[in-house]
Amino acid sequence: MIIWLASYPKSGNTLLRSILGTYFFSTDGFFDFKYTYLIPQFPKTEFFSKAGIDVLNDELILKNYIKAQETINSENKKIKFLKTHSKFFYSNGYHFTNWQNSLCGIYIVRDPRNVVKSYAHHSQLTIEETLEAMINIKQTLFKTKENCETILGSWNSNYNSWKTLGKKVLIVKYEDLVLKKKTTLLKIFRFLENFGFNILNLNMQKLNKSIKTTNFENMQKLEKKKTFKESMLDPKTGEKIPFFNLGIKNDWRLDLDDRIKMKIENAFRKEMEELGYL
Repeated sequence: MIIWLASYPKSGNTLLRSILGTYFFSTDGFFDFKYTYLIPQFPKTEFFSKAGIDVLNDELILKNYIKAQETINSENKKIKFLKTHSKFFYSNGYHFTNWQNSLCGIYIVRDPRNVVKSYAHHSQLTIEETLEAMINIKQTLFKTKENCETILGSWNSNYNSWKTLGKKVLIVKYEDLVLKKKTTLLKIFRFLENFGFNILNLNMQKLNKSIKTTNFENMQKLEKKKTFKESMLDPKTGEKIPFFNLGIKNDWRLDLDDRIKMKIENAFRKEMEELGYL
């Protein structure tokens, strides 16, 4: 059964994956990128190929999300985490998932005034281009060799779609995950108790090491030594764009243009007020 780690891009999903991957898959709680990769992204082309789906046919991909998830679950009966940037959608008669294949979701959300800066750097787009994408309710992530096209939606429609899960989703703010890491992780584990995880079995020493070794500075240093395979290529130079760029130091108050700031706040006011960003 699947536990979804969902988010809009550049909102802290990789950080949460890294902490959970290190805790569950390492022997000693010391972080390495290989533990992040053990929580793969959906919709990954590999999942559909294994299910016998033609990965070149976008309509077939969308139609067979459930079949791909059934294949994932049939290969491994244990509870597993999957990352996604997809909306929790019902589109053209097709569902993102069902409760025969999924247990619950953890949704990581970040102040969109900081998302726009981080996403622009990651995608090598202008702030204006990135904001247009964040507002576009029909926005998708284009398919690559590794991943199928993803139904992303706007920043707020992505968040609101997962919020419809009610008690089956836990909303986690990126800012809490960074500034109150241990408290937030324990909150996540308590949430997972509702779905069979026993918090009394927590190895606190290993969790503490997982938290300590996944601090931003350590991950940034590791990226300089080892290539983080999920970073993007600079279209001009062909070189990898650093994935771990500013982290919590990315503060919209320092340099975000007032015009962009106002556009974001006007577009997402309801959700930002709900989340305490306004």
